[in-house]
Amino acid sequence: MDRPPAKTTPRNATALPAGGGDWFKISHMKTKPAYSTTPDLFAGLAAEALLDQLDTWAEAGWLRRLDSAFARFVARLAPASSSELLLATALLAHMEGRGHSCLALDELLVAPQELLGWPEDAATALAGVLRELPRDWLPALAASTVIGTEKQPLVLDGARLYLRRYWRYECQVAQAVHQRVAETQVIEAAAVRAWLDQLFPSAAIGPDWQKIACANALRGRLGIITGGPGTGKTYTVARLLALLFATAPQPDKLRVALAAPTGKAAARLKQSIDKAIGGLAATLGDDLPLAALAERMGAARTLHSLLGARPDTRRLRHDAGNPLDVDVLIVDEASMVHLEMMAALLAALPAHARLILLGDKDQLASVEAGAVLGDLCRDAESGCYSVATRDYVVATTGETIPPAYLDPAGSMLAQQTVMLRESRRFGGPIGQLALAVNRGDAAGAQACLHAPGDEVRWIGHARPDALVALALDGRVGAPGGYRSYLEEVRSGPHGDHAAWIKRVLSAFERFRILCALREGEWGVAGLNRAIEAALAEARLIGKRSEWYAGRPVMVTRNDYGAGVFNGDIGIALPAALAGAAMRVFFLNGDEVRSVLASRLAEVETAYAMTVHKSQGSEFEHTVLVLPPETNQVLTRELVYTGITRARARFTLACAHPVVLADAIVRKTQRASGLAVKLGG
Repeated sequence: MDRPPAKTTPRNATALPAGGGDWFKISHMKTKPAYSTTPDLFAGLAAEALLDQLDTWAEAGWLRRLDSAFARFVARLAPASSSELLLATALLAHMEGRGHSCLALDELLVAPQELLGWPEDAATALAGVLRELPRDWLPALAASTVIGTEKQPLVLDGARLYLRRYWRYECQVAQAVHQRVAETQVIEAAAVRAWLDQLFPSAAIGPDWQKIACANALRGRLGIITGGPGTGKTYTVARLLALLFATAPQPDKLRVALAAPTGKAAARLKQSIDKAIGGLAATLGDDLPLAALAERMGAARTLHSLLGARPDTRRLRHDAGNPLDVDVLIVDEASMVHLEMMAALLAALPAHARLILLGDKDQLASVEAGAVLGDLCRDAESGCYSVATRDYVVATTGETIPPAYLDPAGSMLAQQTVMLRESRRFGGPIGQLALAVNRGDAAGAQACLHAPGDEVRWIGHARPDALVALALDGRVGAPGGYRSYLEEVRSGPHGDHAAWIKRVLSAFERFRILCALREGEWGVAGLNRAIEAALAEARLIGKRSEWYAGRPVMVTRNDYGAGVFNGDIGIALPAALAGAAMRVFFLNGDEVRSVLASRLAEVETAYAMTVHKSQGSEFEHTVLVLPPETNQVLTRELVYTGITRARARFTLACAHPVVLADAIVRKTQRASGLAVKLGG
């Protein structure tokens, strides 16, 4: 998975106790501080030798320099630290940088290569170090003065080692989820059944999971609706909103908020719900003034904006002491919500409020630490519904949950989780390919890629120059590329500047190249340079400076003053007034906003983007680029996410079949203790 550029300030420095600033100082010192010897001279020398080894691994690129610096910081805090503790702290920092919330010590000692995914030479070096250390690390770690649950920087929870703040986040999320699923509301089944029959008039073949999802979400303060593309998550939640308004004692006073991790995802959520509610309002007629009630919801917002993020602090305006003013909060693309954000979100919700999470549990998790939706949906596939839930579903929906999805020992969380299982949009070749990848069927995926038709195409033995040609003009059966939007740029506004801006932005959103890597000729950086040069040579862009008409850019850092956020994509275009400075225009749903190009310091050209950054977006034609060599970042979830960004056409550029096969077999496993803390 791609990672953002290394940050200058260690992300975890604020989580450390007094003296935590030393970590920052150590990581930036040219000369390393001397390691204080312990009473046991041999142990002291062994620890110093290990610290030097960690520095060597950082120089080789196996660790970040921040990881080895953190081990030295721990050594300075606790001069008697054992070698196993120092190695564990460096690997913990390394794992956190890759999205894990903890280090599973038992897995490290049994299968370090599987856990870390290091190259063979690195794995061999690590195995040599592990052979010199005790097999049981827990006593040494438990006795350390830097491990505890109060002000110490590290926490040992069973066989999992945490940075303290991530342990705290997991505890907070687990506690909040337990509280929300423990309380069920009294439901008048007959009234709910009457409304649901109106909202879902067509009988489904087999259980109508959309209808069941609405009923289940109604009876608790937490509802989770998961499913792949085309399964109707926003279609379902629009009907859930109608049900909530219909059953509320005072529907005109029900405060509903919509949110998503990114601005694009938030705009898509609002657009989809508005469209669905428009159709529902006509169907329901005078039975429920749905259109008028829905108007009060307002625009969907990013989670950062909803919680009141500020540029000068990690603290949010809304928290447990200043909760959100909402009765219902709907969050889309929940797979992108990382552990820290989920903890903050749950803390800021009033006790009475209902939270509805929507997302695809099989997509890539957030770049930041945690895989919260995956942990919450651990039983979604098998259902694990209790007899009480089965009876409730029959009474409120008339639907029968099949016996295969029943489990008397099902958790309370499972009762509030529903997986939508039928894709109404992805029934064709793209859907078949996504399903094959999701079940780990490499042979089936390759068969889909070689099937006749224009929807799916594999460019075998691909080279970067072929990708550049694809970027300009598309391919046979999927024309377009970037030429179409750039020709719109060159045509000019013809008097209606606002309409022209929308045409350009909409045309650009039809096509996108997605990469697994950031660097190299197969990555975002290399392809963006090559595509930009080819467009200039074809005279589709006039690149005389950094900013030129038609340049697509991605914001790489939140800028609250300018109102742009990490992941936002806009296009540089001339302003309406002749001679005015270049502006960057962003499309959110049907609304266009703009910022002076000179205001945007943290942006990068975005003809190609990473799969991670594409989450929450869809493109008419999506090209997924995999490098010619296998790589640990290539996983089933990455390939699946790339495929499911395509609406009508999908192209895979992959030079060797073995690279794709290895990626499909390699399933992401994020170290986390949240599922255990959620319990039964």
